[in-house]
Amino acid sequence: MPRIANTSLLTLFGLCTLAFVARAQSPTVSGLSQVWVPDLGNGMYKNPVLYADYSDPDVVRVGNDYYLTSSSFSSVPGLQILHSKDLVNWTIIGTALPVQLPRARYDQPQPGNGVWAPALRFHKGEFYLYYPDPDLGIFVVKTKNPAGPWSTPVCVKQAKGWIDPCPLWDEDGRAYLVHAFAGSRAGIKSVIHVSEMAPDGLSLLGEDKLVFDGHQNHPTIEGPKFYKRHGYYYIFAPGGGVPTGWQVALRSKNVFGPYEDKIVMAQGKSKTNGPHQGAWVDTPDGKQDWFLHFQDQEAYGRVVHLQPMSWQNDWPVIGLDPDGDGTGEPVHTYRKPAVPGKAALATPATSDEFAAKTLGLQWQWQANPQPAWYSLTAASGSVRLAAAPRPTDYQNFWQQPSLLLQKLPAESFTATTKLSFAPKAEGEKAGLVMMGMDYAYLAATYRGGKLELAQTVCLKADKGGTETASAPVAVPAGQPLYLRVAVRPGAKCQFSYSLDGRQFTPLGAEFPAREGKWVGAKMGVFCLSPGPATTAGYADVDWWRVAP
Repeated sequence: MPRIANTSLLTLFGLCTLAFVARAQSPTVSGLSQVWVPDLGNGMYKNPVLYADYSDPDVVRVGNDYYLTSSSFSSVPGLQILHSKDLVNWTIIGTALPVQLPRARYDQPQPGNGVWAPALRFHKGEFYLYYPDPDLGIFVVKTKNPAGPWSTPVCVKQAKGWIDPCPLWDEDGRAYLVHAFAGSRAGIKSVIHVSEMAPDGLSLLGEDKLVFDGHQNHPTIEGPKFYKRHGYYYIFAPGGGVPTGWQVALRSKNVFGPYEDKIVMAQGKSKTNGPHQGAWVDTPDGKQDWFLHFQDQEAYGRVVHLQPMSWQNDWPVIGLDPDGDGTGEPVHTYRKPAVPGKAALATPATSDEFAAKTLGLQWQWQANPQPAWYSLTAASGSVRLAAAPRPTDYQNFWQQPSLLLQKLPAESFTATTKLSFAPKAEGEKAGLVMMGMDYAYLAATYRGGKLELAQTVCLKADKGGTETASAPVAVPAGQPLYLRVAVRPGAKCQFSYSLDGRQFTPLGAEFPAREGKWVGAKMGVFCLSPGPATTAGYADVDWWRVAP
C-alpha cells in the first residue's frame, strides 16, 4: 500500500498526538493475588500462568525480560502490556492504546470489534506492536519503552477482513508480514498469506501471496506467528477453532512457500481443551524453548498456559510427547524456565484502593472514556463515578460505554466494593456488575427520595434482551454500601450486600456468568443516569478488593 494511503487514512481518523500518552504507572495495589498464584514456590509452576482473559497472547524476549500483549477488542485502554522475568510471574506495566480509533466509532461500545490478535516484536532497538482491526486494516505502534508511551498508530494496510498480522525481519534486511482472514468480513478464511513489507515496517510492498490453505486438514487456521530458525521459515498457527482446536507449525526454506504442515500440540489425554495460538520464546541463554498459548474457558475467557517446547528433526514439539509421535500434549505443572536470578512472585493487579492519581492498569472501559465520567481527585482515596448518560440507542448495558470493568482473575473468588452513593435525580443507580452476553448487577436506585437495592438480570443482552429485577430492599441513604459477588466454579455468581462490611446478606438468585463477544465475562462498577442526559448524582467508590 503506498505511503500516501497511510497519510490519508490517518487524516481520516483524526489522529491527535495529545490523546495518545500511554499510562505506564504501577497499579495502586501491587500485592500478590489472593486467588491465583501460578508459581508454586518450589521451582515448579501450574497452568494457567495467567488465569485471566489475555486472549491470543504474543510474547517477545528482550535480554532477560519478557513482554506480553493480547487481543483487547473494544475495551479501552487497549493492548495491555505485561512484563515477566521468568514467563510465570507477570505484572501489567502499561497500555499501548489509551484511546481507540477512529474516535467517533469507538466512543460507543463495539462488542467483538476493535483490536484482534496482535503481534509484539523487537527490532533495531524498538518494540513494534502490530494489530488488526478487522473492519479497517492492519496497524502498527512503536516505542523504545514497552511501558509507554507508544507512538500514534500507522495504517500499514487498509483492508477489510485482514487479521492476525505478524512481521519478520530477515537477515538480508528484507521484511515480511504474515496474516490471516476473517470470513465474516473478507468472505474467505482458513488461508494464510504473506506480503513483503518495507524495512521500516510501516507499509507493504507489492501484492500478498497465498502460502497455505488449511481447508482440508486445518479448518479455521488463523493467528499466524512468523519465525526463522536453521534456515527454515516457520509459521505457527492455530487450527480447528477456539474451543477444541490444535497448534500447527508450517515450515519452508522459502518465505513464500510451499510450506509443510504438522500438528505440534493437541489436547490428547490432557484436560486442556483447544491448546493453541500463542508465542514461541527462548531463555536468555538460548538453551530452553517455551510456548505460551490460550485455553478457552467460556465465561472466564481465554486463559494463558505455558508449555515446554523441544525440537525434533527441525519440527517443534510443544508440551510433553508421551507416545513420541511429535505432537505434544499440555502440561498442568512443570519446572519453571531456567532464567538468570530468581524472579519475585508477581501477579497482574486486581484489587484497587483508588489512592493514586490514575486508575490501575487492570481497569478498562467499554468504549473510549470521557473526562466527565470519573475523577480521582474529587474525593480523596476514591474514584468518583458520575451518573453518566445512556446512549440514545440504549437497550441494555450492551450499549453502555461508561462501565468500568476488569477481567475475572480465577475460577473461584469474591469481589467486594465499598461505595457511597449520592443521587440527585429520580432513577439514578450505582452498583456492581458481572458483564457478558448475559449480565447481572447489584445496584442501589434512587426512587421517591429513597434508595432501593436490587439484583437485576439481563439474558441475551447482545440480542436486545430486557432486564428483570428482584424484589428491592430499602437501604439507608447517606452511608456506605458494601456490594459483593462471590464466584464459584462454573462462573456461578451470588450477589450480596452489607451495611457494615462484616455481615453480608445474599440478594437475588445465583447467576451463571456468560462470556461476552470474543471475550470472557468482566466485572466492575458503574453509576448511571436514567436517560440520555447527564444528571448530577455520583458514586464514590472507596475500594475494590478481590479475595478468596
